[in-house]
Amino acid sequence: MDSTNNLVQLIKYTKKYDPYLSTFYLPPDKLQFSCYPLEKINDLNLSKETIHVLLMNEDIPVGYFALETGEKVLKYTKNQNARLLTAFSINDAFQGNGFAKKGLQLLPHFVKKNVKNVDEIVLGVNKKNTAAINLYKKTGFVDHHKTFLGPIGEQHIMHLDISIED
Repeated sequence: MDSTNNLVQLIKYTKKYDPYLSTFYLPPDKLQFSCYPLEKINDLNLSKETIHVLLMNEDIPVGYFALETGEKVLKYTKNQNARLLTAFSINDAFQGNGFAKKGLQLLPHFVKKNVKNVDEIVLGVNKKNTAAINLYKKTGFVDHHKTFLGPIGEQHIMHLDISIED
């Protein structure tokens, strides 16, 4: 594991990071499963309560994901206190340094601190994206073997329990 991970943190997105996010690159094999951060941030169809999260290494955003709310979440769980993690990605220039794993390990604390009354994070991950499935499992997500058909194939629904008490 890279020693720089001591300086890794999750923060809420602000526009001051747009210059970094505009240079974010995902190769086609990764882009098929995600989208660029600014594309997601500027998506007018997202709920206003969506929280955009940056995975920071020191002062540089190396990764991104959204925590969505609303009707979309109900496709993944019946839990009214869940958030949907979408568009998780690591800038290609920073791949292979353990940032994705560290960011997901920080997720429960970030949610408890920044999102009221949320006790579960859910996500859909493409069946073909085995690297992501393995990463999510290593960081506490559980696959209850429920799936749905997404735009590019079967998606596994994975759950991360976030107890509200500390």
